[in-house]
Amino acid sequence: MYIGMKRIVLGVIAALLGSGTAAQRLSIALDREWTYTSGWETSLAAPGQPVALPHTWNSDALGAKPDYYRGLGGYFRALEIPEAWRGKRLFVRFGGANATCDLYVNGKHAGQHVGGYTAFAFDVTRLLRFGGRNSLVVRVNNAPDLNRPPLVGDFNIYGGLYRTVELIATPAAHIALDDYGSRGLYVTPTRVSAERAEVNALAVVRGTAGEMVETTFVLHDAEGNRIDSIARRVKLDPTGRSEVAAAFTIDAPRLWGPENPYLYSMDARVRGAAAGGEDLVRESFGVRWFEVDAQNRFLLNGQPLQIRGVCRVEDWDGIGNALRRQNHRRDIELIREMGANAVRCAYFPNDPYFLELCDRAGILVWSDLPFVGAGPYRDKGFNDSEAFRGNIRQQLLEMIHQQYNHPSVVWWGLFDQLNQRGDDPVPLIRELNALADEEGGGRLTVAASNQDEDLNFVTDLIGFNKFDGWTAGQPQDIAVWHSALFKGYPTLRSGISEYGAGGSIYQWSDSLHRPEAAGAWHPEQWQTWFHECYWSEISKARPNYWGTFVWTMFDYGAAHRTDGARPGVADFGLVTFDRRVCKDAFYFYKANWNRTEPFVHLVDARHEVRSSTKQTLRVFSNQSDVELFVNGRSLGLRSNDGLGRFVWKDAVLKTGENTVEAVDPLTGQRDRAVITIRDDRLSLPASSVGGSGSGSRNKTRLQPLYRQ
Repeated sequence: MYIGMKRIVLGVIAALLGSGTAAQRLSIALDREWTYTSGWETSLAAPGQPVALPHTWNSDALGAKPDYYRGLGGYFRALEIPEAWRGKRLFVRFGGANATCDLYVNGKHAGQHVGGYTAFAFDVTRLLRFGGRNSLVVRVNNAPDLNRPPLVGDFNIYGGLYRTVELIATPAAHIALDDYGSRGLYVTPTRVSAERAEVNALAVVRGTAGEMVETTFVLHDAEGNRIDSIARRVKLDPTGRSEVAAAFTIDAPRLWGPENPYLYSMDARVRGAAAGGEDLVRESFGVRWFEVDAQNRFLLNGQPLQIRGVCRVEDWDGIGNALRRQNHRRDIELIREMGANAVRCAYFPNDPYFLELCDRAGILVWSDLPFVGAGPYRDKGFNDSEAFRGNIRQQLLEMIHQQYNHPSVVWWGLFDQLNQRGDDPVPLIRELNALADEEGGGRLTVAASNQDEDLNFVTDLIGFNKFDGWTAGQPQDIAVWHSALFKGYPTLRSGISEYGAGGSIYQWSDSLHRPEAAGAWHPEQWQTWFHECYWSEISKARPNYWGTFVWTMFDYGAAHRTDGARPGVADFGLVTFDRRVCKDAFYFYKANWNRTEPFVHLVDARHEVRSSTKQTLRVFSNQSDVELFVNGRSLGLRSNDGLGRFVWKDAVLKTGENTVEAVDPLTGQRDRAVITIRDDRLSLPASSVGGSGSGSRNKTRLQPLYRQ
């Protein structure tokens, strides 16, 4: 196994030596040639399971097994370290390991990290054999731990090495890899305006105690042109550490935003006094400013921006949380197609590659700390122990430091659905809020709440999780709640952090009524109607919400769930768990949020077999007019009602198959479906319907859809 890795490493080294850059930082992905074993004890006679990273062992969670395996897993691999690397510093960096991770190098403990959703690195230089074979053993544990958040939540806590692992070699003097798992370079735009921006750069440098090092910062525009450079010399302290800073000015900066996600870059180069070359780190960043004003409007670069947000739980059907880059790209493609301009990375920090994609796409990000309450479940999300408090502080600092340079990240989410029954988390939330204000680079703090308690008044902003019309009541009740909220708390900067309803693409009904949220029947029509009602209210809401976020963009795994068509899957998504089908509600938002890509979508097209020849037919589109044809006969043009909806009431279809086609006469965009009308008269034995006699005929009569 290690021979293949040896060839890869030596091949890379030879190429670098040939190009004259061997002294610079080198990073090699260690995602192949691992062996996985479940549990702590392993047999030398049992070879284990060959795996590639990213990897999770919890395929059982995807099978709706509520007691899916939560415990230890072992990962093993060998690698050859070239003799030419002697004198370098070597690190093994993990993009994410859920949830407690211990690394052993050649049988010796290299370190432990506690927390499942942020990166970390171990310096393994002293443990390696240069010019020889080395063994890596990684023990990962996702067993419940009352001192490690999250404790509970409506999602799967998958175990494993589910993000990339890399071996990094640096010169002796280098930019830190041990500063809360970050890349050691932080860029902060300050005093930003359309005319001018000040940009501060800070590099955390590591090396030999008392060593003189030179750090050079170079600022580039998006095209790679050098704007300015600054060099600094500094003497490292007795522990071999120092922070080096520089300040730049950009005249007439290109401001980052959804319409123009412009990215600058900053290089930091470190060269030590001794021979050994230089270390280089490059970070992209954007120049922008934002606030929420006295009218509770979100302003980006001085202009009001209506936040059209969605929530994302980072997992995928068939692979759990072990997403590849193409999975993240597909998610961004769908989010952009629908026209959303913001995403809440719900429950925990998402993969940094996803944030890079948000940077490039101009999508604003709410990044959640994994401080999650029980919601409707029995347990609590807070354990008042020093170990718990210390770990959640560590996870917050890691999230902030690792995501610091992403211009897309504008909100630090500090908790979701906590409560003050029993141990009160408010003192800890206040501490976390102060820490985020101090370290967070000017971002706004926010939280997702589902109740009226003191914890709503700690963060800069608050969002409320609203499911009126799903768990109880009707979707129209959101208007009543909105009025009461702003009447009772007129100065509270309020938004909606979650709103949604379940919907199955396999379940349909001839009537429109609220299903049981906890039941197995989640017809898609109700989800669509729910979102129509909510967005109708949100789009005209006065006072404003600072932002609103649909729950959720995609179906997600929750092994404990028994509701909906597929146990173990929360079907709140506007897109299915495998990302293959966009539900009708997706197209409703696309009609309202995406005005640049013409489209026409027939609503309820998956409701292929119906009972009545008289139907209400509907279309979602972002165009002005749509014409509808049934079996080639035009039912006429309808105009956009202002919410992307077009309605033909009392359309008469024939018994049997009917071809329905919607056409935008301006662009030619069209959508087509086949609807079968069957005879809805049922002949059943009288005893089965509660009647008497043997020949009673019963006709099922249902309320029509979208009755007005």
